[in-house]
Amino acid sequence: MMVNQSDSASLAVRHDGRSHDQLRPLRFTPGFAPNAHGSVLVATGDTQVLCAATVEPSVPKWMKEQGVTGGWITAEYSMLPYSTLTRRPRDISKGRLDGRSIEIQRLIGRALRAAVDLEALGERTLWVDCDVLQADGGTRTASITGASVAVALACAALQARGQITQWPLRSLVAGVSVGAVDGRLLLDLNYEEDKEAAVDMNVVMTSKGAFVEVQGAGEEATFSRGELEKMIALGETGIQSLIASQRDILVQETGVRVQ
Repeated sequence: MMVNQSDSASLAVRHDGRSHDQLRPLRFTPGFAPNAHGSVLVATGDTQVLCAATVEPSVPKWMKEQGVTGGWITAEYSMLPYSTLTRRPRDISKGRLDGRSIEIQRLIGRALRAAVDLEALGERTLWVDCDVLQADGGTRTASITGASVAVALACAALQARGQITQWPLRSLVAGVSVGAVDGRLLLDLNYEEDKEAAVDMNVVMTSKGAFVEVQGAGEEATFSRGELEKMIALGETGIQSLIASQRDILVQETGVRVQ
């Protein structure tokens, strides 16, 4: 696969009116799940994910057995039956999680643990549930971006109640997709673009500029090192914008500005 990202191609408008390096409209609705310690409905274009963080005053058994101190963060991810154009059966009806759901929830958990000081969290578990209400591409990256806000809100609640004395967030974390579609590199793919992509990549980074994960694959295509670097750079630009929006909503809700 060879991408010819000429000036005219990069300036071409996409089907939804965006430029090649433009994110979909991003919206955070905090407090969407009032029984959780921290929650937010995140919408990136037509993709909507409810992210909720709930505190449990214990840690997994394996941590105690291995003498691991501090807390833990674990994530669960699911797509609700009505989130896609055709009804998607619940995993429970199949008796098991599908491989995609397992992969995504592990990615969300890794991303959050990279951004949180688990020692400062104390001997407690943060359960982070990401439920896709509507899917139009980028559900895993939207889940990470929303879950980071939900965790920050939960930590602010713990601190306000005097249950933690040290702020546990080292950074925020966000994710975005990048792809090669019809010879152009595009940021934040919707479903129509994603299914046509010759190369599809997800980039996850912290607010301090460190990479958590880069997942990329060619769909019956290959890509060069130069193309890889361009895709990562495009993703990094998008993540900087996402993190700025995360900071804005957290300052508005908690008065805390996370680095």
